[in-house]
Amino acid sequence: MPHKIKIHKGLNIPLKGKAEKILNQGQHQSSLFALKPTDFPNLTPKSSLKEGDKVKAGEVVFFDKNKPELKFTSPVSGTLKSIVRGERRKILEFVIESNNSQEYVQFNPGNLSGLSREQVKELLQNSGIWPYLRQRPFNIIANASDTHKAIFISGFDSSPIAPDYDYILNGQETDFQKGIDALAKLTEGKIHVTVNGQFPISKFWTSIKGIELNTISGPHPAGNIGTQIHHIDPLNKGEVIWHINPQDLLIIGRLFNKGVYDATKIIAIAGSEVLKPSYYKIIAGTSIDAILKDNVTPGSNRFISGNPLTGTEIGKNDFLGFYHHQISVIPDGNHYEFLGWALPGLDKFSFSRSYFSWLMPTKEFKIDTNIKGGKRALMITGNFEKVFPMDIYPMQLLKAMIIEDIDLMEKLGIYEVVEEDFALCEFIDTSKTDMQTIVRKSLDLIVKEMN
Repeated sequence: MPHKIKIHKGLNIPLKGKAEKILNQGQHQSSLFALKPTDFPNLTPKSSLKEGDKVKAGEVVFFDKNKPELKFTSPVSGTLKSIVRGERRKILEFVIESNNSQEYVQFNPGNLSGLSREQVKELLQNSGIWPYLRQRPFNIIANASDTHKAIFISGFDSSPIAPDYDYILNGQETDFQKGIDALAKLTEGKIHVTVNGQFPISKFWTSIKGIELNTISGPHPAGNIGTQIHHIDPLNKGEVIWHINPQDLLIIGRLFNKGVYDATKIIAIAGSEVLKPSYYKIIAGTSIDAILKDNVTPGSNRFISGNPLTGTEIGKNDFLGFYHHQISVIPDGNHYEFLGWALPGLDKFSFSRSYFSWLMPTKEFKIDTNIKGGKRALMITGNFEKVFPMDIYPMQLLKAMIIEDIDLMEKLGIYEVVEEDFALCEFIDTSKTDMQTIVRKSLDLIVKEMN
């Protein structure tokens, strides 16, 4: 039975620079693309190619040394230009230079209705599309051998200046439905799709068959997978749920419709420092330099792959993350404010109503990366519970993570949360604690102990 959920805890951050619904196709396309093993927690990459090798779209570039069936394939055809390494020769990037003429490895999906679960799984692994499927707990690539109880898809993104999925997905019903049909082969549970209950449900979602269509309304993080799972089908210890982004599901659909790994996606270029925020049709892993050329205000800016709350800081010549569907550009926080806290602050956003800007609820703000204070001991304010819409004590769980008490973490709900679930707590934290880093380290610790 479909769920209708309403949450009251959370926070919408009104940032300037939301992308206008204008689609740029084939403009400012880059010739460089990258696969970054650092996008995948608990992965040990092993290269299948050497620098200078030719590669087709869909050809294996590297695989997981501990799970050789977990393959990662090139999104474009061209040449493996370089393998970028960091400390202790850790592989950071596989950079591929496109030949500007997409040549695909041809796969033979056959008739999907006649394929078994193992055949569908094998095709997704061989094409390099399997990594788009992730699992809770731990927010890692789904383990194909696990028995999972459901698959979740969030039909909207409630984070700041996020892309509009209804706009992006419009007209792609055929590929999306094929993707759903493929997921149905992989699960005996339900496929939950949750959309924003604050607006009428679009025809796109009502036309899709084989899903349970739920609605959720309320502030961010209503669009987060973790929030939706918690209110629809909560995770207990030993249980597994898979999830996937709607755009990544289109890639699965195109595999079974066309027999190729077509990694095109539509991303939002957004943020207060973007001159013309809009949408771009690109190929996964693209360099952001060509896209942002002549479209960013001069000065010191922070480039983010993903949204400003949970995205990854990158350089202006770096690459879009594997799971990201937007590039955000906001002012860098490299300046100091004399008596900033004592001024009226009509142009500053504050959760605690420290400034008079709370009297203007519709105002959008230009927020930089200054942390507005110094790091200090973790303070108990009661604010975390106001933005954390789960029946979990965030402060107590965070303390258990800091002291690395796995038993206590389990009792307090560690299996239901990942980094993004603590992003709002981190944003409003008066102690300036790097919570998302702490959560990731704790999840990695548990995975290590379980192995």
